[in-house]
Amino acid sequence: MRQNDRVRASGHSKIPTYDFVAPLWEWDAKAGWFFVTVPVEISDEIAARTDGFTKGFGSVKVRVRIGGSEWSTSLFPDSKQQAYVLPIKKAVRLAESLDPGADATVHLELAELAELAELTELP
Repeated sequence: MRQNDRVRASGHSKIPTYDFVAPLWEWDAKAGWFFVTVPVEISDEIAARTDGFTKGFGSVKVRVRIGGSEWSTSLFPDSKQQAYVLPIKKAVRLAESLDPGADATVHLELAELAELAELTELP
């Protein structure tokens, strides 16, 4: 399967969501930190959509679902990969039986844009 076949953007026009599959990896510089890399195509779109909304270090607030686990966190830009990385906390890794190298099926929602959409829909 090609990379593009594993990536899908969805959601209604105000709150974009993204679905992709990526392997879990451990950060070499600091043991115990695990991530998945958001595909470059999706990272580029997220950067464009969140321009002006990012927090410290260029982080982007997201809502995430992997399997039956859902949580809020932030994506962080990784200059070496030219993409965002998504931290996967231990509770999720255990609940979803994710080991380094295992593929994670990820559903992302851009939380800042969701919050903005909710505010703009107020009467």
